[in-house]
Amino acid sequence: MTTTAVNPVLRTAPASPAVAAAHFRARLALYTDVSDVAAALASGDGPGFVLLDSRSAEAWDQGHVPGALHLPTARIAERAADLLDPAVPVVTYCWGPGCDGAARAALALAELGHPVKEMLGGFEYWVREGYAYETPRGLERGAGDPLTTVVDSGACGC
Repeated sequence: MTTTAVNPVLRTAPASPAVAAAHFRARLALYTDVSDVAAALASGDGPGFVLLDSRSAEAWDQGHVPGALHLPTARIAERAADLLDPAVPVVTYCWGPGCDGAARAALALAELGHPVKEMLGGFEYWVREGYAYETPRGLERGAGDPLTTVVDSGACGC
């Protein structure tokens, strides 16, 4: 008996181009990335959104994105109406890709009627990509991680 090796990538056929386009359009409507957030914050025109750090006070004090609003997920229901304009999009972040905190915060905000996106990579990738972050000591910046960003350029080209 002969067996034909099955290509593990194509074991399940790719979606049709129309289905793939709908999926990726929806994905881009729900997520943004660290470099796009950094570019929007640096634009000087105002980013057009509120960047929301959904972590604890201890995590916030350890470091956060400059200009972010600190609103832990557990306090969104009680504080969002006082702090956020429902007409202005919110971009949430938490620790990093191993944490669902930003998704929980985004869900809480969406259920309150806010347009929302999640920043992929969270604070971890903000730091790993070499962007400045704020601590009680002031602004700090680490070297960019060559596994996550182009070290000698501000743009990855994607």
